[in-house]
Amino acid sequence: MIDLHDLRERPEEYQRACEIKGVKFVVADFLKLDAEYRKARSDFETMRASQNAVSKEIPKLAGAEKEAKLAEMKGLAEKLKEATMALKDLEDSWTKQQLLIPSIPLPQVPVGKDDSQNIFHHAWGEVPAPSFEVRDHIRLGKELDLFDIERGVKIAGTRSYFLKGDGMRLQHAVMSLALDLLHKSGYTLMDPPHIVNWNAMMGTSYFPGGEEMAYHLDQRDEGYYLIGTSEVPVASFHADEILTLEELPKRYAGYSPCYRREAGAYGKDTAGLYRVHQFYKVEQVVLCRADTDESMKMHMELLGNAEKLMQLMELPYRVVDVCTGDMGQGQVYKHDIEAWMPSRKAYGETHSCSSFYDFQARRLNTRYKDSSGKNVFCYTLNNTLIASPRILIPLLENHQNADGTVTIPKALRPYMGGQEVIAPKR
Repeated sequence: MIDLHDLRERPEEYQRACEIKGVKFVVADFLKLDAEYRKARSDFETMRASQNAVSKEIPKLAGAEKEAKLAEMKGLAEKLKEATMALKDLEDSWTKQQLLIPSIPLPQVPVGKDDSQNIFHHAWGEVPAPSFEVRDHIRLGKELDLFDIERGVKIAGTRSYFLKGDGMRLQHAVMSLALDLLHKSGYTLMDPPHIVNWNAMMGTSYFPGGEEMAYHLDQRDEGYYLIGTSEVPVASFHADEILTLEELPKRYAGYSPCYRREAGAYGKDTAGLYRVHQFYKVEQVVLCRADTDESMKMHMELLGNAEKLMQLMELPYRVVDVCTGDMGQGQVYKHDIEAWMPSRKAYGETHSCSSFYDFQARRLNTRYKDSSGKNVFCYTLNNTLIASPRILIPLLENHQNADGTVTIPKALRPYMGGQEVIAPKR
């Protein structure tokens, strides 16, 4: 949610944010609604003050004068009843419309229509050029008995899978390495709820607009949803709270399964493990004070943590500056990390690092007391540290050998009992 005072002062900049983020919203129309709502609320308060004043006078009166005031009270009551209904309708529309207004990207964010116009920032590692036939992760999974997509689809429908044997062990090793990295860096590890209410989805800016991507529980639990990322419950952890300045920044790491319907992705990445309905993720979430320098420092820390993990797994990757058309409604600054995936002959997104400033905190009503004692909305940030099974694609494909085996990166071996190679079962 944006600051309405800022919107009223800079409507042109918010309209441009709508245009460059691809959000269909007319700021001028909202400002008309805003003015109408504020006038209606002012008129309502004036009528209610008059009603209160008249009600105080009546006990002191008698006769015709009292009858006149009683009639006046009755008229005011009718007007207030009508005004209350009209104000409620206006307020509902006013509140819903606010949730559609995007934040303004930082000046350094490249302007573009979609992910094809993201800008290369830097890369790490050498893209392998093997002298043998490269197997894709689907073939490796079958030959090494790491997962079973066919039976997953049989049991749970499209975009489903079973991880098994060393495939499951490799995923567990990746997650354990990720959690240990953040634990050693001072992050508080969390196993959050996997089911959240509408307010948490709205507060983290996934609703309204992202309902089609979420799994909604049935009529027995009408207002609840399965999470698509632990960012939702973890960022909501301090909703409606006032923190102290001394306890900021808050560094959290949420570990959970995630569920996404992938609505709108029909026919896209249907083979293999790239785009699935269920996956595991370690998500970094930070709450810090409302300071642009502090936010940028935390942004680079989150990005650095993810890069460190990629380097520990010996995976070549690149970092891109995300353009305006590939940003979410509330994001003001964003980087993606893309791992090299040999079977795709391209880099594929594995991480997104996002700064929101106070966009989420306003919705969640998460504040802190600054040095003057004033309540201020926090700034929030998040970044994937790792998500699986997508990360298994570059892990298997980049570390495969000519004989069909896969070398396990050194950093993962302690989590796999010292195992160095994944080989076909004899």
